[in-house]
Amino acid sequence: MTEILNQFDPISLEEMGGIRLMNRTDTKFVTTKDRLLQLLRLARYDYMAQEIDGRRVAAYYTLYFDTARHDMYLAHHNGRLNRQKLRIRSYVDSGQNFLEVKTKNNHRRTKKKRVGMHGFDPLDPHYDIRFDSSGPDGETYWGFLAQNLRYSIEELAPRQENRFKRITLVNKGKTERLTIDTDLRFRNIGNGVTAELDNLVIIELKRDGLVESPVLGMLRQLRIKPMGFSKYCMGVAMTNDKVRQNRFKTRIRAIEKMIKSCQ
Repeated sequence: MTEILNQFDPISLEEMGGIRLMNRTDTKFVTTKDRLLQLLRLARYDYMAQEIDGRRVAAYYTLYFDTARHDMYLAHHNGRLNRQKLRIRSYVDSGQNFLEVKTKNNHRRTKKKRVGMHGFDPLDPHYDIRFDSSGPDGETYWGFLAQNLRYSIEELAPRQENRFKRITLVNKGKTERLTIDTDLRFRNIGNGVTAELDNLVIIELKRDGLVESPVLGMLRQLRIKPMGFSKYCMGVAMTNDKVRQNRFKTRIRAIEKMIKSCQ
């Protein structure tokens, strides 16, 4: 993987900040690591790889919050178009942490609001987090959530965490980003059950409207097809047999079959 990534032209984090996809559409694809290697070989002349401090693969950590009834999970499971997720997203290598609210509207557009999260360590996370107006940053977090979240803040608690590694590619025209997530690890906070998807790869194409994308032809060539994949929802479904998961079962079976084909 490293050898192939090093063949890509680099793009810095500062340059990435200048790429604003104002009319963004997102499409996810699910595949395996062997197919990913083939895709990277095809894409190396059309895309640049994000590089931070000499690294082209970054470590991520996410802690998701929900109600005791798993209302956010169920909204997704039940197909509600207007839904939200609340999480702490950590960029492990840089030490940056953010409290984020993701909102998907009725037009299937996703908007993300976030504020810096201080004093959080993804290498030694604590799960007794409650958002109130006390503490040095309490009013900041409370005000942020009161403004952006539709759920009762008092009902929220950490429910699920994940870890993964991410590669970020940008096309030479700077009209799209391609995030590639590998080595997914899920852990349920309540029961301690874990799930590891070592050979699975989640690719997300984020492009400006419906502009032509070099990678779409490569994905078709490799028979890598679109598939919805919410890390939070799939993590919950794979580690908690007490919640409804009927609508995710077909997807879970397809993923298990995909992983088994690599063994």
